[in-house]
Amino acid sequence: AQGRRRQGCDGGVAAPGDAHIYSELPAPVRSERSLPCESGLVLCSPECPSFAIKSLGLRGISCISLTDLDGSPTSQQVLQSVAHHMGPHLQSLCLGGGSPTEASFVALVLGCPVLRILDLSGCNSLFTSGKLLSQPEMAQSVRRALSGLRELNLAGLRDLADLSFNQLSSCTPSLERLSLAYCHLTFELGPAQGSIGPQDSSPSQFSFRNLLRFVKERAGRLHALDLSGTGLPPEALQALGQVTGLQLQELSLHSCRELSTEAVATLCRQQPGLTSLDLSGCSELTDGALLAVSRGLRHLRCLSLGKLRRLTDAGCAALGGLHELQNLNMAECCLVSGKELAQALGSMHRAPSRLVSLSLAFCSSLKVLQFPQLRQLSLSLLPALTDMGLVAVARGCPSLERLALSHCTCLSDEGWAQAASSWPRLQHLNLSSCSQLTEQTLDTIGQVCKQLRVLDVAMCSGINMAAVRRFQAQLPQVTCIQSRFVGGADLTLTL
Repeated sequence: AQGRRRQGCDGGVAAPGDAHIYSELPAPVRSERSLPCESGLVLCSPECPSFAIKSLGLRGISCISLTDLDGSPTSQQVLQSVAHHMGPHLQSLCLGGGSPTEASFVALVLGCPVLRILDLSGCNSLFTSGKLLSQPEMAQSVRRALSGLRELNLAGLRDLADLSFNQLSSCTPSLERLSLAYCHLTFELGPAQGSIGPQDSSPSQFSFRNLLRFVKERAGRLHALDLSGTGLPPEALQALGQVTGLQLQELSLHSCRELSTEAVATLCRQQPGLTSLDLSGCSELTDGALLAVSRGLRHLRCLSLGKLRRLTDAGCAALGGLHELQNLNMAECCLVSGKELAQALGSMHRAPSRLVSLSLAFCSSLKVLQFPQLRQLSLSLLPALTDMGLVAVARGCPSLERLALSHCTCLSDEGWAQAASSWPRLQHLNLSSCSQLTEQTLDTIGQVCKQLRVLDVAMCSGINMAAVRRFQAQLPQVTCIQSRFVGGADLTLTL
């Protein structure tokens, strides 16, 4: 039941033939896969035997992700075992992407009375009929079981409708966080918006009016909302932001391409308590949106602006007003050079920057970076990044623990020889597809980066497997080396 890691060392779902229980996932992997962030998360496949699940229960595992579930007797047996052996203390349950039956899902939930997090993303089988929890007695029992649920993920449900959403949400009176990312919302804008009651719920469509009614009812408790990919128009965002009593802390609007700079400015005035905002892929936004964010969201800690290709350095200058900012994503903002960003958030200010994570991947105009406290940086997909630029980054960001430089094809061994001495704290390093690097760079890393744990040199044609093995002998504490196609070979060395 201890499990083992798949190739790649991320603790994820293994290929067929591997163990049916997999080891706890590192926090970055959980984040990338939108899985619960608690420690001790375990993944199980439908073939997982009952005795193994019993072992998990005896170990006190409180977070589990059940993969590839369907309506088969085998999957139903797994759900029964989880409810029996783990249910009494299970706090986080992920069924994402599975196809469990409604009956087996209800039976599982009834056996998990202390659930805090429930992930049903992509579980379309539960919502196809539109009758989930339609029986009052069953709904009442589920409501008792889910009375303490704080977080619900309904992302990617193509069959979610007003009726099924209302039936499920009525069973979660303590809900604080809700994801409806990439659900198909319908918008009927007008004076009657939000005025419908539960009796008017559509059995076939999921309407924004119905969602707005829910938000109004839960305004005092709801703190985090993910509406990414729903096509939210400016008028709907304004209606949402002005709900009386709503004080959002986290809001994700990724890929809501109709949103305007004016709509974001209005949101910042309506919801000044936001600490996390994702506007990536909202392609109509301009520098004015950054100005509005910096003026209105003074307590913002996480800001994602990826793929906003109309943003310029002038807009970045406004970010200096965000004194509590810790995580910033500006990947694929192709007009951003980094100079104004460094001046706004870097060490030029009297108060040192709190920024710990920065992504500028594919920002082709990048020139200057100076963030002495930065711990995580992505500069992937910058083919114009030269050795001189790498050395400048090393001097400006000496505290890095995680660095991604994949597809930076101009980097050479000479550049790494000069830069590596600035990064003794590196733990995760991605150099995949840096085609000019050779085993000399591995030697340099091995001599300087003594805290390294994970290295990716996949597709580095100048590095062969013999060099990888020598590197591993030099740094035995490195637990994972990604080396697919190294030196032209299709190989991965997992340690």
